[in-house]
Amino acid sequence: MSNSVEIAPMRSLDDFLLESARFQIPNVKDMDKWANRVCNNLLYYQTNYFFMSVIVFLIVGLIHPAKMLCGIAAMLAAFGLFCYVTNSKRTAAKFKRDHPVVSLLVIFSGGYFVVYMLGSVLIFLFGIMLPVLLIFIHSSMRLRNIRNKVINKIETIGLKKTPMGLFLEALGQEHSIIT
Repeated sequence: MSNSVEIAPMRSLDDFLLESARFQIPNVKDMDKWANRVCNNLLYYQTNYFFMSVIVFLIVGLIHPAKMLCGIAAMLAAFGLFCYVTNSKRTAAKFKRDHPVVSLLVIFSGGYFVVYMLGSVLIFLFGIMLPVLLIFIHSSMRLRNIRNKVINKIETIGLKKTPMGLFLEALGQEHSIIT
């Protein structure tokens, strides 16, 4: 058994979307079977899904480049501020107590910044969520073939580890891949 992580190969466009691909609307009454199909397709087509996500994100970024950059900056600023405040609560509380007017101006400026940047943040989130939605739709509707089943079994028994396999394992989905 190997502990190294391998990148799954890119599947052909014919297998992924075109002639040999078979699609069917999942049976929503059998959630276990649907979840099994999604997990197995996520494993099998993970490299295709990664490249599809990058392409869709870039297309959204090319359509709205300024808003995408502002959205990325706003999300990074919010994340940085969150990390700073959660890691230095005493410093932030002392600053609020010592400088109430400046604190109030920072809060109002931050609120204005959030309202101003909301459109850009929505474009950024759309650029992230559209690929996720497309991946979920494809993995839900793509029927598995024999090759897909064999390769997924190899990963399940631990002979080969891939990034998506590790991600699904971290989410606690490794048990549904076995069936």
